[in-house]
Amino acid sequence: MMKHQDLIGRMTLEEKASLMSGQNFWNTKAIERLGIPSIMLTDGPHGLRKQGGRADHLGLNKSLPATCYPTAATLANSWDKSLIYDVGKDIGKEARSEKVSVLLGPGLNIKRNPLCGRNFEYFSEDPYLTGELASEMVKGIQSNGISACPKHYAVNSQEHMRMTIDEIVDERSLREIYLTGFEKVVKESNPYTIMSSYNKVNGEFANENQYLANDILYSEWGFDGVVVTDWGGNNDRVAGLRAHNQLEMPSTNGITDKEIVNAINEGTLDESILNQAVDHLLSLIFKVHLDDKEPLQVDYNQHHNKAVEAARQSIVLLKNESNILPLKDGKRVAVIGDFAKNPRYQGAGSSLINPYKLSNSLDYLQGSKLNIVGYAQGYKRMGGKSSKLVQEATSLSKSAEVVLLFIGLDESTEAEGVDRNDLKIAHNQLELVESIIQVNDNVVVVLSGGGALELPFADKVKGIIHTYLSGQGGGEAVADILLGNCNPSGKLSETFPLHYSDVPSYSYYPGQQATSEHKEGLFIGYRYYETANVPVRYPFGYGLSYTTFEFSNLMIDKFTVSFDLTNTGEVAGAEIVQLYIEMLDSRIFRARKELKGFDKVYLDPGETKRVTLTLTKRDFSFFNPVINDWEVESGNYKIQIGSSIQEIHMEETVQMDGVSPSIFIKSEFPHYSIADVKQIPDSEFEKILGRRLPSKHWDSNKDLGMNDTINQAQYKNWIGKLFYNSIMFFHFFFKKIGRPLTANNVYFIINMPFRQVDRFTGGKVSKKNVETLLRWINR
Repeated sequence: MMKHQDLIGRMTLEEKASLMSGQNFWNTKAIERLGIPSIMLTDGPHGLRKQGGRADHLGLNKSLPATCYPTAATLANSWDKSLIYDVGKDIGKEARSEKVSVLLGPGLNIKRNPLCGRNFEYFSEDPYLTGELASEMVKGIQSNGISACPKHYAVNSQEHMRMTIDEIVDERSLREIYLTGFEKVVKESNPYTIMSSYNKVNGEFANENQYLANDILYSEWGFDGVVVTDWGGNNDRVAGLRAHNQLEMPSTNGITDKEIVNAINEGTLDESILNQAVDHLLSLIFKVHLDDKEPLQVDYNQHHNKAVEAARQSIVLLKNESNILPLKDGKRVAVIGDFAKNPRYQGAGSSLINPYKLSNSLDYLQGSKLNIVGYAQGYKRMGGKSSKLVQEATSLSKSAEVVLLFIGLDESTEAEGVDRNDLKIAHNQLELVESIIQVNDNVVVVLSGGGALELPFADKVKGIIHTYLSGQGGGEAVADILLGNCNPSGKLSETFPLHYSDVPSYSYYPGQQATSEHKEGLFIGYRYYETANVPVRYPFGYGLSYTTFEFSNLMIDKFTVSFDLTNTGEVAGAEIVQLYIEMLDSRIFRARKELKGFDKVYLDPGETKRVTLTLTKRDFSFFNPVINDWEVESGNYKIQIGSSIQEIHMEETVQMDGVSPSIFIKSEFPHYSIADVKQIPDSEFEKILGRRLPSKHWDSNKDLGMNDTINQAQYKNWIGKLFYNSIMFFHFFFKKIGRPLTANNVYFIINMPFRQVDRFTGGKVSKKNVETLLRWINR
């Protein structure tokens, strides 16, 4: 039964179809004669990006000032659900104060590979942690009476070719890894909207994928909200509508509205499907439109303080040899590195926030009781050698007792639309590190960046802290950690490999042309390193403190796990306790252990608290595609309590009743059984996939069509090559003149399918024009 049946009955077919796409870049259409208002959707996810002038999706044009909170990758290191709820609540409040009804976030795709250019927007390599934290963010945002919009559903794992790439993933990995976070969010926090991803999943575009949307999202999980496309993410509008994709954004100036009307008039689309879609959209509009609601006043200073606190709780202390930190009053300290003065605090693209204010560490350190002997830039921010800068920094370092060396990734390396090339810090920065450790034994490295890095100097320096991308208050937060005003409590929500070649998807990532094969299957992040016994630089869940903790008195009563935690040090601090489950002697291939519980516990010196974590039957289960359901394998399971996946302090074995599986048997999968997944034979992957693999390459003999990309034009005739090279010229031009972010955004165009040209230009370049261009290219 539709909620708005009477209202829908008074609409013309054209009016109903018109509601299925935007009025402009950020707003839905209004129908004034029926009292249907327009609502505004705009970018998050770690702050409000509302553009006051010309609109775009890539962060090219400035937005209104807002609080820039730490990114999701940073917040995840806090493992603090209440903190993330509060951040979501603040962001939602700012959105509502600006009459924004739908905030596009959080992002909760799994970090399949550390090179993904958008990993800074995502929480973790682990689906359990991702789902728990994203659920709190959604609850916080929606506490303001607006909608969050978790994204990108689903399996959005790379930026390269993101609008056409076909993510080939087996059903078990899809359920256990890539959908678990979304399932938790839908069931635990009831988001009003969800954004579909650009990519295909097993041959079908996500926004028209009947299995993902109708079968799983709506029928199985009970989602009753609206699915909105990513901006420009529509392929076949009618197929999308059949798959519960109610809203296409941005506006196409009526192009796709006509496609819906024509399909109904021609009898290829039942009008009842359109009516149901309109009903869903109206429910959202009337729930979150803000024109008649009380305006909210935002205390931006209070929000800045929350941003500082969020950064403090999320910074990770990776090394503290000889207790070099915290720094003592009066210590002679040299501050080196451009990031100390000009912080790297967020990623680039649609999440680019115009911060209300911005702090830097240098100012706060100079105002402390340290004896700051000087500051040196040390390196060119965007790369390139400078002997003068290195010499200045090295000379200054000789006069200091401790060197604080601020290094990391620049703005061009982590952005929407382009993946990272490697896990390396720029060569000029590494050269600076080597020069300074030659003249000073007490070096503390302060890292900035949105994810994992190779750290070849880790054994040569005394201290390392990773700030990730800590938002507008990161400068204050970093200073507080270094000075001991705050005890670091962040822990890694992803694994740091020794080398990129150690990553399980190393051989398969990214998919270069037609497909991206997820041959590593379940073995993402720590699931691989732990099972295959591969050494890492820093394990999942790792992070140091200025105090120490003791675990004791473990008790397990069915699904309730409790134990004592004591602060045995001399300063107050927080420990992130982690619960892992390991099955003993499993018949099926599976990860050695999996995270299934956690809590962040704050303790004064000498204080003890009883910690209780609750499990469910699902926590012991694997997904069986044969019965399309979760099953528990009978046997013994270790319940492990630790401070990281490699630091287990207590464990106890419990027995679970269940089934004796007849699928995924180890003997039938020789590589998966030992997590030897970096060179999986096609035949073994096809066995868990249940079908033959499609070709991973473009067919260069085939004429280009509307679903092919501008990138592919380079392989056709001289017209195609000229068209491609003309666009690439601008990429190199912007790089040359020092605008790497704009250069990166050219890849959005290069990877765009031809079908999007008329829609993204609102018909200024018509479909007929595009078809003509394709005929020329295909000659």
